Amino acid sequence: MQTQTQSPAQARKLEGAGTGYAEPRAIVDTLALELPPLPYGYDALAPHISEQTLKFHHDKHHRAYIDKTRELVAGTELEQASLPAIIAAARKSDNRKLLSQAGQAWNHTIFWGSMSPNGGGAAGGRIAAMIDKTFGGLAGFKKAFKEEAVSHFGSGWAWLCLHDGELNLTSFHDGDTPAGMPGVVPLLTCDVWEHAYYLDYQNRRAAFVDAYLEHLINWDFAEAIFEAEG
Repeated sequence: MQTQTQSPAQARKLEGAGTGYAEPRAIVDTLALELPPLPYGYDALAPHISEQTLKFHHDKHHRAYIDKTRELVAGTELEQASLPAIIAAARKSDNRKLLSQAGQAWNHTIFWGSMSPNGGGAAGGRIAAMIDKTFGGLAGFKKAFKEEAVSHFGSGWAWLCLHDGELNLTSFHDGDTPAGMPGVVPLLTCDVWEHAYYLDYQNRRAAFVDAYLEHLINWDFAEAIFEAEG
């Protein structure tokens, strides 16, 4: 029997099948209040992110945000709501505690989808043309993204988003999130809280961001969300 060899792009698109990560736009819009499995094995991102880091980050930190959000919405009308709906309600009522916990729960799921064992390289399709237009090419994007992530003071997140149809780099402090913001469609994120990289890189955030950009960034995830915008 002849064995069919998958291209790297085909392999990337198959990652996460059955976990919800195969439908990135659904994650952005309707993510449930539960801890999703990683779309790859704990050791799959090594040597750039170690198995130890992923186990601590996903199983302890991410789970803690899910559990705390559940605790905060228990017995309320939000108890069965999706994470985006909880975030929207928390923002509307200016409930900063709930927004921070739910935002962290949502942000982490986007972060897992933003990486791939076969990541790195260049974007394709229409998003590649927009990167050329906005940043002058892939090198310009990487330089600008790294500056955004490394210069962010304290804990937070660096994001590539669509904002009113244009690509935009931004960062959010602590547990804040672009989820549900008018005119904003999140495409990719990098977690710059120390727990995301300290076991592997100590205080060298720049080295972690370099590894993310060069070896892990999952353009297929971003492209799927981008293309769903029409």
